Amino acid sequence: MTTALALMRSRFDAFVRHDIDYLVATHHPDTRPHDLVSQLRESLPHITYTSLEIVRTSMGEEYDKIGKVEFKAHYLHDGEAGVHHELSRFKRYKGAWCYLDGEVY
Repeated sequence: MTTALALMRSRFDAFVRHDIDYLVATHHPDTRPHDLVSQLRESLPHITYTSLEIVRTSMGEEYDKIGKVEFKAHYLHDGEAGVHHELSRFKRYKGAWCYLDGEVY
């Protein structure tokens, strides 16, 4: 991915497809929970992501080292509609963009 936004979009697609391996691989190792795989295995079967709305971005371009993406991920959780609103931080690791952490609103 050349930008943090491109990684954000690809991670959303991975959530849609329940691609746990990709979600783990693109989570920065400094902040990756040791039990991330089990967390995802527990939560993903109950959630259907329906759309992604990008609110704003900051930095995160091709030559930046850090970036932020604020987004709203619309979903159904056991059939009930919801929105996950987050300001995510991204950081390069070995040259590649990785999800670092996020502040949920």
